[in-house]
Amino acid sequence: NRLGGWYSYRASKAALNMLLKTAAIECQRGRPQAVLVALHPGTVSSALSKPFRGAEIGRPADQAAAELLALIDRLTPADTGRFIAYDGAPLPW
Repeated sequence: NRLGGWYSYRASKAALNMLLKTAAIECQRGRPQAVLVALHPGTVSSALSKPFRGAEIGRPADQAAAELLALIDRLTPADTGRFIAYDGAPLPW
């Protein structure tokens, strides 16, 4: 988002992103048939998101989980190292 703040959260996300990209390189070398991706579940209605979502924005957790499982079933080793939204759209790092 463009609101700023949340320094520790943002720094940890940046570290996680680089960890995944680096691990994906190692994964492709040692286990070329494995798939290692980062998945973005979208906004999920939960107690955690309630203060930030304003009006009822988001999907129920069971729907979000079903969408992620369906996406996982479609992934191939060619997807390794990518950041992917719950609907299959590629996301920029």
